[in-house]
Amino acid sequence: MNFCLIEFIDSQLLLLANSCHTEWADQFMMMFSGRFIWIPMYMALAFIILRHFSPKKALIVLLGVGVAITLADQTCATLIRPIVGRLRPSNPENPLSAFVTVVNGYRGGSYGFPSCHAANSFSLIAFMMLVVPRRRLAGFLLVWAIVNSYSRLYLGVHYPGDLFVGAIVGSVAGGVTAIAVRRLVGMPLPRLSSSGESLKSNPGPVRLLPSFGTLVPAGGLALPVADIAAAVGFATVVIMAAIAL
Repeated sequence: MNFCLIEFIDSQLLLLANSCHTEWADQFMMMFSGRFIWIPMYMALAFIILRHFSPKKALIVLLGVGVAITLADQTCATLIRPIVGRLRPSNPENPLSAFVTVVNGYRGGSYGFPSCHAANSFSLIAFMMLVVPRRRLAGFLLVWAIVNSYSRLYLGVHYPGDLFVGAIVGSVAGGVTAIAVRRLVGMPLPRLSSSGESLKSNPGPVRLLPSFGTLVPAGGLALPVADIAAAVGFATVVIMAAIAL
């Protein structure tokens, strides 16, 4: 398969995803694609980390999240984009822009390959899956990242190929950083099973129970901490959907 054919398929998939617009979806996708709207969910993720680890280890993990996202973001924005120089489909200098529907005049920057949105989202997923391996939390974050990536197609600011490569870059950055962090805090590589995974944490051994979504400190009270971020994220989606009406 030659490059011209790949470019053609990429363009057609973009136009297909960008072709159906409604006033409600325009507002919803603009909000979903935003960064600050997700601050409550990020704070909930930080809370999970703070409850799951001792203060010193939690600080290392939180710094690891920042490193993973920064590594993914800068690899795309600073290293790859200037070299590849692929114009966004919404860029007026791109002939394809005549066929792309933009929302509220938003066109993004000049270059879009690879997508920083996809890279940052998938770096967060990869990191959390390896450091706090909860199936339900991972499932929610995966759906969140997919919809977040789709919003970039809907808004016409990225090709599918931009998102695919961005997701790969982000997954690698998040995975590598998570492995380094697990070594720093003395955690073995995670192994998900039907019986859960035993980890060392504060105040004692913690057992992740995939069936019930609870964190059970040794000798303590069961607390559904790992589901908090998913609940906050879902509430954010509901609020955005209501505002877009």
